[in-house]
Amino acid sequence: MRDESKSRAARSTLQSSLHYSRLYSSVELQLEADMIPAVVLMTLLWSTDLQAQSVSPPAELSVRLVNGTTSCSGTVEVFYRGEWTGVCFRWWDMMREIKVVCRELDCGNPVAESIGPLIEDGRRGVRLYRCSGHESSIRQCGIGGPGFCDGKYYHHVICSESVRLVDGAGLCSGRVEVKSNQSWASVCEADFDRQDAEVVCRDVGCGAPAALQEGLYGEGGGQTWDKEFQCKGKESLLLDCDTSDRENNTCLPGNAVGLTCSEPDDVRLVGGGSRCAGGVEWYDQGEWRTVGSFSDVMSIAVVVCRQLGCGSTVSALPGNTTRGFGVFCSGSESSLRECRRTYDLRPGLTVICSDLLVQPDIYLTDPMGGVSRGHQGPEMFRGYNFTITCSTQPQYPGGSFLLTFTGSNRTQPAVNHSAAFLFPAADDSHQGNYSCVYDNYVFSHNFSSESELLSLTITASPLPAFIIRHVVVLLILLTSITTIYLYYKPTRRQKRVNRVSSMDLYVNAMEMVSLSSRAEAGPGEERAAQGTE
Repeated sequence: MRDESKSRAARSTLQSSLHYSRLYSSVELQLEADMIPAVVLMTLLWSTDLQAQSVSPPAELSVRLVNGTTSCSGTVEVFYRGEWTGVCFRWWDMMREIKVVCRELDCGNPVAESIGPLIEDGRRGVRLYRCSGHESSIRQCGIGGPGFCDGKYYHHVICSESVRLVDGAGLCSGRVEVKSNQSWASVCEADFDRQDAEVVCRDVGCGAPAALQEGLYGEGGGQTWDKEFQCKGKESLLLDCDTSDRENNTCLPGNAVGLTCSEPDDVRLVGGGSRCAGGVEWYDQGEWRTVGSFSDVMSIAVVVCRQLGCGSTVSALPGNTTRGFGVFCSGSESSLRECRRTYDLRPGLTVICSDLLVQPDIYLTDPMGGVSRGHQGPEMFRGYNFTITCSTQPQYPGGSFLLTFTGSNRTQPAVNHSAAFLFPAADDSHQGNYSCVYDNYVFSHNFSSESELLSLTITASPLPAFIIRHVVVLLILLTSITTIYLYYKPTRRQKRVNRVSSMDLYVNAMEMVSLSSRAEAGPGEERAAQGTE
């Protein structure tokens, strides 16, 4: 009995143990199930924290371009004190600040600068100034801010993406380098032609190619481009051109191609009657804008006249009623886009350059056919008269022409923008170089422009002049007589034919009348008539 009780107690203890064990297991499983989301969440947070720690923030004063069409265009932003902020300094230029930004981003030449987004009220920005253009990073320039913005807009810049001109005098000259595998390589002259040059000049924002020469701007210390361009000359970017493998894999020292492009056609003078006089306008963001300045207008005028190829500066008049964005130049720049500028409105200015007048024309005429064309210019027979005419385009009214030639000068007023100088008989004193100088007084200054040289040679006539004159007259008379004869000959023949035809008709008519009369008279009268005959 006691043993059975012990057995029951043992079974009861065992069942209790199993019950508590199952209960503990279920609770443990429930706890584990409840802890899974928490563990997953903690794991995700831990992973995110690791990723955040692995991505370091940009270096202080890093620069980037945002909202552009390429990696080398957009609005300039600088990482300043833990945040990206725009650059809002009012004075910028292509040869300094923008050149440094393009270099730091490993892009090519500065192509354009324009106003970016409007600075909203309360927005902060930094100033970038005191750049010389030779710095490798904007950190080497002066930076101020944030919070102080003395401009109304952020700056938007465009740099060339795959080509640049290095070690030149300005933005439009230098050694050609192309970007290859994130590094810059010079181009061998043998792999580069005029059509390639046209695309490169267009890509860097310049005009047509002016000079193409090997070794013109040094060799450079990097690698050499291992392809040959196949540009057609109409492409907008060098990246649009086809390339092919070079036939010769070696490029001899001194063969790195140097390129000089003309300045861009983005400046003009309007309202002055000449391309070298008038108000200054600059083509910017798809339209012509007035250029203005409060001071130092003479330095601006020097750059404008140089870019237009209009000689030296005669005058620069500020205070035009039209207002335009401000420009500041030192006077040494190759083009106006290399000057500093601001979009604050300033009084417009008018520039007058020395090459105001167009080049006049000079030409030789003679009424008697005594001129011939020689190897060095026209040749005039001795004793013949001739006329030298000076003319110019109708820019300004009035003026006079000075004909200069060996031995003497002649002056005549301009009538209908031309003047004719008559020489009655050519002799040896008329041999030499002739030129026309057009003088006019406009814009309170005297201006002049000289034609090309006309070289005249006086030669002996094959026959005396009077014999030639008589021969010419005789030939003219003979030609006139022959013409008259040929004209009137068929007319007389036609009259004779008409006269014969009329006589035949008359005879035939008379015979018919006679026959008719005989028929009416009868046989007797007919015999009488015959007897009478």
